[in-house]
Amino acid sequence: MSEAVTRTVTTSPGLLASLDPLLREWLPRQRWFAGKGRPVTGFSLVAATELLPPGGKLGLNHLLVRAHQPLAPVPGAPEQPADCYQLLIGDREALPPRLAPALIGHVTEGPLAGRTVYDALCDARPAELLLEALRTGARIGALRFERDGDQEIRSGLVPRLVTSEQSNSSVVYGDTFILKLLRRIVPGVNPDLELPLALAREDCDRVPAPTAWFRSELAGESYVLGVLQPFVQGAADGWELALRELAKGEDFAAEARALGRATAEVHTALARTLPTVTLGHTQVQQLVDGMVERLEAAAQAVPALRPYAPALRSAFEALAGLAAEGCTWTAQRIHGDLHLGQCLRSPAGRWWLIDFEGEPSKPLAERRMPQPPVRDVAGMLRSFDYAAHSADLPVPGWAEACRAAYCSGYAQVSGADPRTDPVLLRAYETDKAIYEVVYEARHRPDWLPVPLSAIGRLAADSGAPPSSSSPSSPPSPRRPRP
Repeated sequence: MSEAVTRTVTTSPGLLASLDPLLREWLPRQRWFAGKGRPVTGFSLVAATELLPPGGKLGLNHLLVRAHQPLAPVPGAPEQPADCYQLLIGDREALPPRLAPALIGHVTEGPLAGRTVYDALCDARPAELLLEALRTGARIGALRFERDGDQEIRSGLVPRLVTSEQSNSSVVYGDTFILKLLRRIVPGVNPDLELPLALAREDCDRVPAPTAWFRSELAGESYVLGVLQPFVQGAADGWELALRELAKGEDFAAEARALGRATAEVHTALARTLPTVTLGHTQVQQLVDGMVERLEAAAQAVPALRPYAPALRSAFEALAGLAAEGCTWTAQRIHGDLHLGQCLRSPAGRWWLIDFEGEPSKPLAERRMPQPPVRDVAGMLRSFDYAAHSADLPVPGWAEACRAAYCSGYAQVSGADPRTDPVLLRAYETDKAIYEVVYEARHRPDWLPVPLSAIGRLAADSGAPPSSSSPSSPPSPRRPRP
């Protein structure tokens, strides 16, 4: 491992003020911005680190900024706690055409007056600088770059920005590494670094082991900012792979079974290396209370869900009833947001699990809590359902076959088939489908029939009598728009 480089840096206090009007327009348009639909009323600076000095051909600043927004998109609404975002701001006299999509705007005042600023992660030189800092273990201002000394990081790898990210940004270096840059950050131990490191200690090769990472130390708190991991060359995204097989009318059950085994291997390794807990009556009742609360809020937000609410609630009450009778369950650290898009299949046919950040909208403490492994299973079962409804031509029984195969593969490794605990599995799948209904109603109305179809099935499976206003059958899903 190379000797660490330490450098003290300063950034002009007027920098954020000069960028403010540009960021108000640019930031809400980014796919990873969490506060869509509400105006940005201002910014406050958490930290600023000058990586390349201004005035030359290229300047570069690393910023952590809080974006202040009202709770609702109406005048006079109270503000919510401001989200903190990581920005890599480059500045040039003029942008070359290749960087036009990264444009933030032209600065008219302050230390960068007359310069053009842009999202520097789209630019090769700043991306190369990040890799070199990780390779050398640099310390630049409050930024701390760290690495696994047993893994080699070669210099000179050509970077390219991944354009399909949602809640974060990624850069691939050659065909060797991928750097995930977290955009919305919070202080504390981030599971996207914590869990892969723990799995590496257990020699679990279903998750790429972190090669390097960087963080910021501010006011006694640590913010994880990015993680560098090996790039699985030629790997297929599980979602895209499933859709390709569906389009060809090919069976996916063998892949689903292999993915179930991979999931169980990860769960087993996490249970070995991190603490587990037993959920008794009190803990399960708290889980159920949260599920019921989410159902009630969802029914208020999405009228189409209301006829099913009594039957869905009975699925949660059935779980509480088992706990009251003395049933207990084991909880452990899990992935937390598992679906086909969080899985990679190598050209050799091996499945990998990635992106252990959990649901970014949830508080960090909640994402790090031990939970029943069946929550991950339920997420994957819902993902098979989504894939089946995304096909141009429906393939009868495809989702059902994948769901069964996945559970069988999981049982081969874990020794426990999730289907043997139907009350717990149904509760978690119901909770997930309710979340999907709210998400689709808000963001992708054309997709809403997909979770509503599952809601109809789950309501019928609950055994509770349907509401008198329930439709005789759930809406027929239309093909979701990509």
